Amino acid sequence: MRKDEVRLNCGITIPVIGLGTYSSHNDRVTTEKAVHSALKMGYRHFDAAKIYGSEGAVGNALRMAIEDQIIPREDVFLTSKLWSGDHHDPVSALKHTLRNLGMEYIDMYLVHWPIKLKPWACNAVPKEEDFEKQLDMETTWEGMQKCLDLGLCRCIGVSNFSTKKIEHLLDFASVPPAVNQVEMHPMWRQRKLREICGKHDIHVSGYSPLGGPGNAWGSTAVVKNPLINSIALKYKATPAQVALKWGLTRGASVIVKSFNPDRLRENMGSLDLKLDDEDLIEIEQLEERKIMRGDFLVNNTTSPYKTLEELWDSEI
Repeated sequence: MRKDEVRLNCGITIPVIGLGTYSSHNDRVTTEKAVHSALKMGYRHFDAAKIYGSEGAVGNALRMAIEDQIIPREDVFLTSKLWSGDHHDPVSALKHTLRNLGMEYIDMYLVHWPIKLKPWACNAVPKEEDFEKQLDMETTWEGMQKCLDLGLCRCIGVSNFSTKKIEHLLDFASVPPAVNQVEMHPMWRQRKLREICGKHDIHVSGYSPLGGPGNAWGSTAVVKNPLINSIALKYKATPAQVALKWGLTRGASVIVKSFNPDRLRENMGSLDLKLDDEDLIEIEQLEERKIMRGDFLVNNTTSPYKTLEELWDSEI
């Protein structure tokens, strides 16, 4: 196993730095170009989702690289996600994703959110009438396990699941989730969630590891934090590299989102950075501040959930 990979409870390894492919502009050409650039820089994990609209571009770029023998398929780790309107049939949803990607299988299939939307709901920011009142997670997980049994994916996991949701899932799951992908960065450290996931050998993967600057729900609070900047100055590194390295030292993988070649290269540089114990202690003392997609979702729709915690801890 390479030093830039970690082994999951399903037996396969996942690269510790992945490229997120969400884009509000959903520009196919730009996405394909970014994937090609990322491959040249050593990226091997590519994170997509049906709702991102990026599966076609990501799949096309990876297929071209595989066909041109730039990289073998087995060296690529490809993630996609079950959209909240597809809980009724994960198998059909994943088969549709595979058609979009032009792939025979993906490496990781995640339940995107612990909520259920009506089958026709296709907006990233749903309306009130899009929400279903109940999510039968046991039935959903049976469908996820069937995806695994059919060889459509190599591992299954979840995203945006709280400690309560994880523990509920483990009550009935024959196959435990291999990954829980959540927002995680130096100002929202997910300590309790990491402890619970660690106890059950569930790998935590952090999205928005820089706080999501440039996104509608994001903030520059992480990369502009005085402590993060002072640590970066100490090592002649960048604030982004410090934030990413913090996540990596906590045992998480990180999903970075930039299509800019210089930023792509900068983010990979975090692998070579070393933080000392004093740095890590100081970061752990930062005031926590959530900068969450979920908060954006509940605050910018007529969702029946008034806070992300209410969404996470609801009985659906």
